[in-house]
Amino acid sequence: MRKAIVVVALIAGWLAAMAIPAGAADPSWSGQYSLKRFAASKTGTSLAARQPEPDFSDVYTFETTCTNGTCVATVTDGPTPANPTLPLPPRYTWDGASWVHTYDWEWDCWQGEGVPKVWAPAHSVAVYTPQSDGTLTGTWRTVIDSGACEGDVIMNVAAYPVAAPRPSFGSS
Repeated sequence: MRKAIVVVALIAGWLAAMAIPAGAADPSWSGQYSLKRFAASKTGTSLAARQPEPDFSDVYTFETTCTNGTCVATVTDGPTPANPTLPLPPRYTWDGASWVHTYDWEWDCWQGEGVPKVWAPAHSVAVYTPQSDGTLTGTWRTVIDSGACEGDVIMNVAAYPVAAPRPSFGSS
């Protein structure tokens, strides 16, 4: 019996050491990624969630820094958003499983052609979880606090690494 307990304890210790290797590298989200927002299939309670919109994507460059156990991936290059109230640069904090970007801004509620947009306070949380193939997937949830678009908008998101172009030699 005693021998079995020792063996179980040794195996458990070995498995724990394998799960969290000593000196494991900090998480990183660095390099160029194409971020896709699946707006065509968004859901939610807001009028904005029911408005037709195509999926859209842009390429961004991320740089990760880790200090005192906190890792942050910052967008260092990419297109400037059309909405001037979005906080720049976007920063995603590692929560142990995903990269999370939480921010407050003003939603510009579109209510039809010729109708002026109405701005309303909004709160967003974008979550990107790394996958085994090098991509990241998740959701982007926005709660609009007031106005005609009051409610929430939820859409799936993904980030795909942008491969560096390979040099071409010779003729094809």
